[in-house]
Amino acid sequence: MERPAWAPRSIDISVPSVSRIYDYYLGGSHNFEVDREAARRAMEFLPGLPKISQANRAFMRRAVRHAAAEGVTQFLDIGSGIPTFGSAHEVAQAASPGARVVYVDNDPVAVAHSEAVLADNADADVVAADLRKPQEILRSPQVEQLIDLERPVALLLVAVLHFVEDADDPYAAVAELGAALAPGSLLVLTHASYEGIPMPTERAEGAVDVYKEIRNPLIMRSRDEIGRFFEGYDMVEPGLVPMPRWRPDTAPEDEDPWALSGFAGVGRRS
Repeated sequence: MERPAWAPRSIDISVPSVSRIYDYYLGGSHNFEVDREAARRAMEFLPGLPKISQANRAFMRRAVRHAAAEGVTQFLDIGSGIPTFGSAHEVAQAASPGARVVYVDNDPVAVAHSEAVLADNADADVVAADLRKPQEILRSPQVEQLIDLERPVALLLVAVLHFVEDADDPYAAVAELGAALAPGSLLVLTHASYEGIPMPTERAEGAVDVYKEIRNPLIMRSRDEIGRFFEGYDMVEPGLVPMPRWRPDTAPEDEDPWALSGFAGVGRRS
């Protein structure tokens, strides 16, 4: 397999990556055949995965614009993936010029591509770190330089927590990050769930098995389990809902049924 120029030498391009698989669902070009193969296998069981991914990104953009409208001008996007059109920094800085954005990801391709995209952007940067180690994120030079934790921050955990197993205690990680945020900060979150998927759970489990096989388990949590991440936050209306139903730009009944899979919500730290 030929290594493209944008792929860091340090990565094994024979191993699938969830961020590159997600990039493929979104129609991006920063993925390898091994990623596309895994994506196609997952789509045999859940053909709506690209539509779910698009709904996820659309929610993120609406939530970022909401945060900016509320006066929040700092964004910490953990599990940010590979930047595509309409990424958090583009939306935030269009809505609020001078807004500061720090991306965090543990995928070297996502980090390298983010560095290239942000090279001329003084108000945005990227950290190579893992959600499961909050202090490494909070104490990173990039966060210390761009994010003032004494002022409200929008913490984006979009399509990332379902890749953190219970054994790694994602609730503790989210609580630790939240404890570092000033009152008025926002938690922006999406999470996969069997609830809302327009097919039997038994068939959807086939896609979950694909992620398990590539050693990136996809943890499907219930709405109540997802709601636990918002402890310490006041939910912003309309609460924890399917992604297209969170302050939609268009009538949610016009959405593809697949887009209603999983949940999205925004909470405000009091």
